[in-house]
Amino acid sequence: MSKRSPFPIPFGWFQVAWSEEVATAQVLPVEYFGKRLALWRDESGAPHLNDAFCPHLGAHFGHGGSVIGEELVCPFHGWRFDADGQNTLIPYADRTNKKACVTAYPTIERNGLVMAWYHPEGIAPMWEIPEIPEFNDPSGFTQMVTREYTVHAPWQELAENGVDAAHFRYVHHTEEVPELQSYEIDGPFTKMRSSQKFPTPRGVVDGRIDADSFGPGLSSVHFSGIIDTILMGCNTPIDEDTCHMRFSFTVRKLGADEALNSSVGAAFVDEVHRQVLEDKPIWENKAHLVRPALAATDGPFMKFRKWAGQFYAETVDDSALVYEPQADYPAVLGETASRKYGSDPFANA
Repeated sequence: MSKRSPFPIPFGWFQVAWSEEVATAQVLPVEYFGKRLALWRDESGAPHLNDAFCPHLGAHFGHGGSVIGEELVCPFHGWRFDADGQNTLIPYADRTNKKACVTAYPTIERNGLVMAWYHPEGIAPMWEIPEIPEFNDPSGFTQMVTREYTVHAPWQELAENGVDAAHFRYVHHTEEVPELQSYEIDGPFTKMRSSQKFPTPRGVVDGRIDADSFGPGLSSVHFSGIIDTILMGCNTPIDEDTCHMRFSFTVRKLGADEALNSSVGAAFVDEVHRQVLEDKPIWENKAHLVRPALAATDGPFMKFRKWAGQFYAETVDDSALVYEPQADYPAVLGETASRKYGSDPFANA
């Protein structure tokens, strides 16, 4: 068997950069959705994403290409293209080439993220990405802090963590299995509400993790109990079996002391980061089981999988039942507060 999973690349809105990564008039090479792409910002400040290769003779816009006004310029012969991918100028010819088009992907800039819409059939966006208030409130919340990871697993394996309450106890050593209070689905959106006990140096703290998902590419996760922290979690498929996962955090300010705000927020961000490092080898080395043998008290895995299935325009071939990873991925762990201060669930097993 050569397939890592039964899943094709999902469609939806996906983060392709943080806003600060793309300067005005800059062109960057990126690779997502199994494609080579050119990410650029025009001189009016709007971001754009196009296929990478010029339809004239195949030059890569992201390697030496430039921007003039609101047009992308090929580095090879100076052909220009607008944001929709239409040829607007051939500098040594009297006419443009109407057949010379570069695929363009709808692109927005919101919450400090540049996000692009991908659909393998070119279908227009089917839902909107909202403004997340905390990331647009500099008086009440700290400046964004970011982390990023390349994960050798398909999008759905990562996203399934959201309904897997039991793994928090056994992977991250939280004090008990969190209580998943509700999991609601509304078209491309989900709402998950849960309570959890966080081990800390000062003892166990009652807290919550409440998450909203907007399709496969963006989740807004609210942590409360220790300090109010909001995480935008974005999974962008590099290809069918690999994801670029980006986390963006903001923390409620405790007052005018910026140093205190920064240190408390950084400690929580570091804890989440180390927990991702605990999750990563699980994701990368696990097999995908089409028919998992679930416990009666497991989370709503099959409800999640039904929701996730709507984002595949191409065939999901799950005839093999078991899909194994094609390599071994060693764990690289840091000590989390949960492991340091929480009880070991395996100690008296």
